[in-house]
Amino acid sequence: MTSFDSAYVVFLFSVALILITPGPTNTLLAIAGLGLGLRRALHLLAFEFSGYFLSISAWGLLLAPLQSQHPWMSPVVKIASSCYLAYTAVKVWRDARLLQTPQQRAITPRMLFIATLLNPKALLFALVLFPAHSFESAPAYALAMASFTCLLVPIGALWIAVGQLLGARRRAILAPGNIQRASSVALAMFSAFIFWGAWR
Repeated sequence: MTSFDSAYVVFLFSVALILITPGPTNTLLAIAGLGLGLRRALHLLAFEFSGYFLSISAWGLLLAPLQSQHPWMSPVVKIASSCYLAYTAVKVWRDARLLQTPQQRAITPRMLFIATLLNPKALLFALVLFPAHSFESAPAYALAMASFTCLLVPIGALWIAVGQLLGARRRAILAPGNIQRASSVALAMFSAFIFWGAWR
């Protein structure tokens, strides 16, 4: 195995590990699976991809060169992400009582797109995990993003399936409303961690 092959395997493994790690986007995907089921929620993966694509591209192509000159940019993005996640956590908690009722409000494409666009994971992908040459040429960027997408789709579908599976449980502690409230608490914790990280 050449050094390029080894580096590429490390890149794929690292991206998969970060994508599968619980976070704001994955929490929302699980909630979508809980409320909509796997088949009806799969279209949300296109909005997850769009959010990551725009955010990674912006960080890698535009903002990374400026960040060294303007170090305040990274904390501002983290604070914006934290605020949006806090708002989403409150909304998810309030909507838990409507779950599986005629008034149920599902996770919307817009909600998932914005949460992913502001997800700090995108910063990690662009500035740490993507190969350094990924943003230097169109072919290199296309290869990195195509590889990223091939990992994102099955991992995102897995999180939706986890939400659907939890929703199928009949025990009271695993009732959909309780699961959604727990997801709301998780989002609030992510918001707090990101906000704290912005001031470190």
